[in-house]
Amino acid sequence: MTRWAGAAALLLAGALGGTAQAGCGDDPAPCEIETGTYHVELPAGGGEDAPALVFVHGWGASGEGTLSMRGMVEAALGRGYAVIAPDGVPRQGRPGRTWGFQPERRGPRDEVAFLAAVRDDAGRRFGLDTGRMLLAGFSIGGSMATYLACATPEAFAAYAPVSGSFWRPHPARCAGPVRLLHTHGWTDGTVPLEGRLLRGDSLEDMGAVAQGDVWQAMEIWRRTNGCRLQPRHFAETGPYWRRAWDACEGGSLDFALFYGGHGIPPGWAEMTLDWFEGARLGE
Repeated sequence: MTRWAGAAALLLAGALGGTAQAGCGDDPAPCEIETGTYHVELPAGGGEDAPALVFVHGWGASGEGTLSMRGMVEAALGRGYAVIAPDGVPRQGRPGRTWGFQPERRGPRDEVAFLAAVRDDAGRRFGLDTGRMLLAGFSIGGSMATYLACATPEAFAAYAPVSGSFWRPHPARCAGPVRLLHTHGWTDGTVPLEGRLLRGDSLEDMGAVAQGDVWQAMEIWRRTNGCRLQPRHFAETGPYWRRAWDACEGGSLDFALFYGGHGIPPGWAEMTLDWFEGARLGE
């Protein structure tokens, strides 16, 4: 196992368990709204007018597990961000939670509406700046963030999916341009860059279930944002190989690859918040 793959595995383990530092601000219980629950940790001095990192957990994890990812959480808190960790829906007969992220396979609730309600409730409850909220997510949480960006691009200021994107069939189009940074592991075998067949013998089978192609997702985002074909900027940031399209009619598009598998390497939060705050790649 490489150094980066090992670090990613440790961070992934943190996402799946552990004890969170808080539930709903100072209250150890999670915040409750009509359609579900979420967890919040506030920066020093409280949340008045603070930006927020909203992080959507992966399959079988939880919002509480998200707050146990202390490297990511403390990096955001240290820069004055609140960290909001929504809870997916319980899995039937299994521990942990998941998301009904695909338009073709809706779950028991409207996840797009739920995450918008979390945004609004956290803004009212803690005085957070809802205009400066970054929606990110890992694995299926990354897919959830991607589909929400596609359906309601104006819901959050920007989007940062990690190791999760569209599933097949890919959407024909998205509703409008976005600011989006996609991060993925070069050797990811759980959500490979080209996708993975999960049910059926081929993509042509009736009822086949397959992850999407990240390369095709980037093409969808280029078309949606009206970007030129070629990226304009290239750079290395820590373990990440990065490229950026900013010659776009709307929004912006960045792609970060790292040599590793299905996880979040050290430095992801710092890189992503730099990007969110407007740092231009290669400058």
